[in-house]
Amino acid sequence: MSFDHTQLGKLPLHELGNTLQLSGAIYAGPRGVFICMFPEEPIEDRELTILDLTQEDWEKVLRQTDLMETEVITRSPDGTLAKAYVRKSTRHIEQGVSWNVYRRDKYKCRYCGADKVPLTVDHLVCWEHGGPSIEKNLVACCRKCNKMRGQMKYGEWLRDPYYLKVSRNLTEAETAENIAVLATLPDVPLRVHEHGR
Repeated sequence: MSFDHTQLGKLPLHELGNTLQLSGAIYAGPRGVFICMFPEEPIEDRELTILDLTQEDWEKVLRQTDLMETEVITRSPDGTLAKAYVRKSTRHIEQGVSWNVYRRDKYKCRYCGADKVPLTVDHLVCWEHGGPSIEKNLVACCRKCNKMRGQMKYGEWLRDPYYLKVSRNLTEAETAENIAVLATLPDVPLRVHEHGR
């Protein structure tokens, strides 16, 4: 098996911990190199790329994955809007909000219908695009669907081949409910990160 090689500078750093997430581990020894993927993280049909990292690159990667920074829209003191990086730890979602979303969505993934897997909540308007962590903007979602969607806009996600495949497990009413959500997205109040003084 061959691998592509790339440098860290060719990969947007803010994608680490966001669209690029931990999916397994690599072990190496006298018997070879072993790639161990987490369950339900298939490796087939994906490009395998080795990041050639310097010591300085490793420090950047560890800082990014530890802090999980992300790009958001911010308002500067003069009132203009600009992009900025903030720690994703500021994205904390209250447990009560998450549980209300799970209960509303009948403790199963809104995208594939899985009900015997750990659930997360997915932002309909992505957090990175200013979507708030409120019940109206959240749905119950399995980790795999959440990861596959990444920062894709909701309308694009509903047309994505992966969603079209897994949503076959949903009832007609559930599919219609997911489509109906599109009409509610313009009413979601976008979050703008305000600079402190």
